Amino acid sequence: MRRCIKLAKKGEGRVSPNPLVGAVIFDDDFNIISEGYHQKYGENHAERNAILKTNVDLKGKSIIVNLEPCSHYGKTPPCADLIIEKGIKKVIIGMLDPNPIVCGNGVKKLKEAGIEVIVGILERECRELNKFFLKDFLEKKPYITIKTATTLDGKIATKTGSSKWITDEASRLEVQKLRNRYDAILTSSKTVIKDNPSLTCRIKNGRNPVRIILDTNLTTPVDSKVYIDNAKIIVVTGENISDEKIKKYSENIKFIKCKLKNGHIDLNIAVKLIYQEGIKSILVESGSILNKAFVEENLADNLIQFIAPKILGDKEGVSFIEGFERFKISECNNLNITSTKRLKNDIMLIGDFTSK
Repeated sequence: MRRCIKLAKKGEGRVSPNPLVGAVIFDDDFNIISEGYHQKYGENHAERNAILKTNVDLKGKSIIVNLEPCSHYGKTPPCADLIIEKGIKKVIIGMLDPNPIVCGNGVKKLKEAGIEVIVGILERECRELNKFFLKDFLEKKPYITIKTATTLDGKIATKTGSSKWITDEASRLEVQKLRNRYDAILTSSKTVIKDNPSLTCRIKNGRNPVRIILDTNLTTPVDSKVYIDNAKIIVVTGENISDEKIKKYSENIKFIKCKLKNGHIDLNIAVKLIYQEGIKSILVESGSILNKAFVEENLADNLIQFIAPKILGDKEGVSFIEGFERFKISECNNLNITSTKRLKNDIMLIGDFTSK
């Protein structure tokens, strides 16, 4: 199953809104006969890729897959039917598919054909792999991660605004990998004006995510780096912004007018509107104020924090979540740490926000 998960990750950035899936076919002596993964949205699923790439007779063999094989016709024929056709005797599944069209039906079809089915192998890891897909089907919302880079004392910049570079090149490479994984990167107009970022994915064969800019008063310069290529761009702006002002920007930008809340874009409404644009996962790369807003509105699912072994020690330095305050330990927002990773000099900490 761990090999399935590793294979599935090869499809990151290319299969959304489909799930990440890997499949391995093996014999009774656990010799691998063939393997495959879902490579691109609209193309063959993992099981079909694994089956069709081998000429070996698969009768009596076994297949392991991290997600329940589909049982219906979509963009491709049902994988369950092909498994039955090839005479595979055992199917081992990490987790059931949350899609109600599939959930349990793939297993049922296989069992009715006399195939032995085992479900729930490394289920927690399989669910973590496809957390974007799960959030989409179970809640009809995008999965939202806040990414930040801080000193040991939680600062993202000095009081003068100096912030480059807190973390080292290994951490920055990891950020590029994250960008390849998510459907979109979201930032604020303040960050665009201050840092003029490109928000591109700079790894080999990487895919540039959709860029989302929250710009209440439409103040970002039209020649900002985020606007100067043909990438898909969404700008969420205030509902009272005139069409004349919008016309100054490139025609390839999708503008969404949104209601305001306390003089700022209403994040809850904005997230719903962004989801309607087909965005299933969002990486928030912004400053402390927007980070605070996502946490306070309980919109963030996940935090990825790159922590550098540096101490700023400046009481006026910028925290990664500015203006956020709790007066009792019992009132703190809690995270469930799912993993930590040692990079060159930094630590990458990943945690899920927990409900109070």
